[in-house]
Amino acid sequence: MSLTEIKPATQPKHFLSTQDWQWDELSALIDHAIQLKSNPIQPLLKGKSIALVFFNPSLRTRASFDIGANQLGAHAVVLEPGSGSWEMAFNEGEIMDGPAEEHAKEAARVLSRYCDIIAVRAFPKFQDWSIDRQDRVLNAFATHATVPIINMETITHPCQELAHLMTLREHFGTNDLRGKKYVLTWTYHPKPLNTAVANSAALIATRAGMDVTMLCPNEHYLLDERYMNAASNNAAQSGGSFSVSHDINAAYEDADIVYAKSWGAIPFFGNWDAEKPIRDQHKHFIVDEAKMALTNNAAFSHCLPARRNIKATDAVMDSPNSLIIEEAENRLHAQKALMAAIASTNH
Repeated sequence: MSLTEIKPATQPKHFLSTQDWQWDELSALIDHAIQLKSNPIQPLLKGKSIALVFFNPSLRTRASFDIGANQLGAHAVVLEPGSGSWEMAFNEGEIMDGPAEEHAKEAARVLSRYCDIIAVRAFPKFQDWSIDRQDRVLNAFATHATVPIINMETITHPCQELAHLMTLREHFGTNDLRGKKYVLTWTYHPKPLNTAVANSAALIATRAGMDVTMLCPNEHYLLDERYMNAASNNAAQSGGSFSVSHDINAAYEDADIVYAKSWGAIPFFGNWDAEKPIRDQHKHFIVDEAKMALTNNAAFSHCLPARRNIKATDAVMDSPNSLIIEEAENRLHAQKALMAAIASTNH
């Protein structure tokens, strides 16, 4: 199954994946985000509303969307299905004899009558990748809503991609990042995590034309083939490159950017006890001063939250080359530009 089949772009007004958007469109969003950063209070969404539907916890995503909507003159309503609102079902033809009281068919259409934009955050269930990879929650909203849908993180995290790209452009002082050596490194974490940020980092870095090396312990930690293939295709089109390495020193050598993230091994998806002995052997993948010394004075970043001295040392996270706070701030500006652009497509 292809990337576009899993995340269909039948309505280009949606922001489900950056792969569905042209590169010049993404670049224009970043340009607008930089303008909004210097002039944040503007009535671009005056009288508009956005529903922020959170199936999972959040700090940066929730705060940045809520505050960003307010700064643009819009009203944001936060919904938490199963907590502050009804638990929801998503499958076509589902016999709703379980805990779910509401189906996404109704929820998406009703919220479309209330709101100008709907944003959705829904992590995988971590039980069966053949199901989770279908991104059913996000796609149910995209299918049944009549207003634009924004992906606030499911099995990809396209909003993080915008902030990440914006931050790198600011750091290097150029919109042209071609030729930069970009290392996407797996790091240890005591529990398996979503592959969303790794998927997205691979997608956006290759679209930007960088020479991308994905560093991971072994072949078990390769990403879903759709994202591996998309990254390779992106690199071929952008003039960059995409490769996989299991050699820490070789990967870090002369790197310009080090982006750290932990993710679970897909072959062990839903069977994490079997993966744990493998994961525990690779704590040395932590980003530390010795590894960063091999780089070309590289910028370091992470999407946050990050466990200090597990994923990266204090010295790395607090160094002058650390972009973690700048990238987190840029979530606000990039998402404001996105909301302004996508609301203009709503009838």
